[in-house]
Amino acid sequence: MADAVTSVGRRIRVWRQRRGLTQFELAGRAGFSVRHVSFIETGRAQPSREAVLALGEVLDLPLRERNRLLESGGFADVFRETPISADEMAHMRGMLQFILDRHLPYAAIALDRHSNLLLSNQAASQFFPTLISPALSAATNNVLRITFHPEGSRRWIVNWPEVERHLLSRAELDLGSTEDAVGAALLAEIRSYASALAATDSHTAPRHHDLLLPLHIRMGEIDLRLFSTVMTLCTPHDVTLQELRIETFFPADQESERCWQENFAGYAAQA
Repeated sequence: MADAVTSVGRRIRVWRQRRGLTQFELAGRAGFSVRHVSFIETGRAQPSREAVLALGEVLDLPLRERNRLLESGGFADVFRETPISADEMAHMRGMLQFILDRHLPYAAIALDRHSNLLLSNQAASQFFPTLISPALSAATNNVLRITFHPEGSRRWIVNWPEVERHLLSRAELDLGSTEDAVGAALLAEIRSYASALAATDSHTAPRHHDLLLPLHIRMGEIDLRLFSTVMTLCTPHDVTLQELRIETFFPADQESERCWQENFAGYAAQA
């Protein structure tokens, strides 16, 4: 029998509560009786494979979590996880690179669920290494680590307290699962670099201005205000693709546009 903490019923109850649903609401949306949902959550009834998939769909669970739900119920995974470097992902890599390159002359990157850099355009490949020490650049391709590390880009971020709180809050949500050892280790490392105030504030609700948090970078004669957008792929059937993020950066004002054109736009012409 599955451990109570990781049983299929326990998982369903936890996710139902996270989604703010009552048993009545979940049952109605899934087409089950409230009694059946209650019995599943308490372990008095073992759901079928079809029931697990239906509940995962109604709860809008990430594909990785749907696989965990199936495993907890004694069923095989349904959604595969294909490394982005696999031969069968060649076409997808080409499509992603096409998207990144069309964002030139501005920086654009593709990240996995742990914020490891998978792909970048020429502008990003030239811009981001200028913000971190060469030793750190050679040691890692993790964007969170090279941002929070004392020798990372935080040194040049004028509004670092706001950026730190925002990024740490997002990392807490993305990496906080106790079932993700790699993510938990990265989160612990990031927390060790963060200030005590940021660690406290990361657990509070986002503030209204976090919807568009500017990144103000000042390094020598370079003075840039940037903002970024994050995109995900629509309705993927692969865990890797669902968790992939495309982050694009834009100058936030005319002075930053001029600064970017003078210092980094030339990289696009060289690509």
